[in-house]
Amino acid sequence: MPFKPVEHPKCPKCGKSVYAAEERVAGGLKFHKMCFKCGLCNKLLDSTNCTEHEGELFCKVCHARKYGPKGYGFGGGAGCLSMDTGEHLEGKPEEATNGHTNGVAKVKTGKAKAAEGEGCPRCGCIVYAAEQMLARGRPWHKECFKCNACTKTLDSVNCCEGPDKDIYCKVCYGKRFGPKGYGYGQGAGALQCDVLMEDGANAPVAPKTTLVDTTSIKAPPGQGCPRCGGSVFAAEQVLAKGSMWHRKCFKCRDCTKTLDSVLACDGPDKDVYCKTCYGKKWGPHGYGFACGSGFLQTDGLNEAQISQLRPFYNPNTTSIKAPEGQGCPRCGGMVYAAEQQLAKGTMWHKKCFNCCQCHRPLDSILACDGPDKEIYCKACYGKNFGPKGFGYGHSPTLFSASETSTAPRPNVQRSGPQAPEGQGCPRCGQMVYAAEQMNSKNRIWHRRCFTCGDCNRSLDSTTLNDSPDGNIYCKSCYGRRYGPKGVGYGMGAGVLSMA
Repeated sequence: MPFKPVEHPKCPKCGKSVYAAEERVAGGLKFHKMCFKCGLCNKLLDSTNCTEHEGELFCKVCHARKYGPKGYGFGGGAGCLSMDTGEHLEGKPEEATNGHTNGVAKVKTGKAKAAEGEGCPRCGCIVYAAEQMLARGRPWHKECFKCNACTKTLDSVNCCEGPDKDIYCKVCYGKRFGPKGYGYGQGAGALQCDVLMEDGANAPVAPKTTLVDTTSIKAPPGQGCPRCGGSVFAAEQVLAKGSMWHRKCFKCRDCTKTLDSVLACDGPDKDVYCKTCYGKKWGPHGYGFACGSGFLQTDGLNEAQISQLRPFYNPNTTSIKAPEGQGCPRCGGMVYAAEQQLAKGTMWHKKCFNCCQCHRPLDSILACDGPDKEIYCKACYGKNFGPKGFGYGHSPTLFSASETSTAPRPNVQRSGPQAPEGQGCPRCGQMVYAAEQMNSKNRIWHRRCFTCGDCNRSLDSTTLNDSPDGNIYCKSCYGRRYGPKGVGYGMGAGVLSMA
């Protein structure tokens, strides 16, 4: 029986047998180790970067160049997308890795043409699923999916389908087929009338509108614009005061300021005004009343007109006498709700509600009701009915010219059992119980008797001063009696002298 050698698989690249020690497997085929290269760039491959296509090997980059979706840099990732399809690497005969050649040269091949109406609308070639872009219901190559005018690369967001069965970016679509006007196609700030075609010919432009004078189309009496009398059509009407106005006529009668529904004010003369002019002409008048604080004025009116518009009133409130005991306590006139001020259970006129002595205007905080049924400011009330003494209201300067107190001591009715000698209250001599006792220098006082011996001021543990005569005083009276003497001593350092 004749000897039959073992059949070994052939390398697709060089056509020679591939032994187990040097085989590389890709796509179900076995290659030599040195034949396991990219068919375009001859880069050595491994299992991580090898891509097989119809018996040919490619690295991932070259496979994307040759068979992947095309576009500016589509195969290389964002930032380095390109249109490189590997033409500079094709058309050269490749040498076998073992020094032999298979005699086949790699020749560049073009795209396959598609049937009529089925391929890419721009180039007419077959569009595969990996590279197709859809527009107008047909697939496009990614490299063909560009604006027909400016060749800008498009996507599903900025693609506009034109009526000429082509695609455009939004700007070029607006220039060719959008509404025309100065810059209408490019948005505010850059609106223009750029409608030139690629060959330099003028594209069809929007028809020019003619300015129609609305006053030339007169309306029936009482039905047109109140300012010009022309017919008001729906596209330009503005409603105010139950009538229709032209948009360009809807302005202030005096200052011709353009108005809207917020600024417009209907005047009694059947015309419209802005708020400022309405206030000057029809609002309440006075120095600056119509324009707000800071620059109030009476613009447009003289003194005679202001006097005529100002309502008449009688400033003499005593002319309308009230029943006895019901009117203003100062003038006796009738007090109405718009001008009343309440104090001490009585109603006063607003202009009568001032201090009885200094005539300072008062309010609910400054007013003090006096025992004589009059009202005073706080200063005048203190002078008339407050505690007396030089500097009484300012404790650092409180002193009296004599050692006797100017404050009246209240007449306290003392009734009760007298205590044994030396055991009761030093001031009244009666028994002191635990609920009312106050202590000073080993002596017990009633709470009501625990006051200054001169000014009768109530004392506590912080203001108490025990004197050598066995009595108790406040700090001011103790300093006056037993403290160092000198003019101005109680008024602070700087005025202390013995002059």
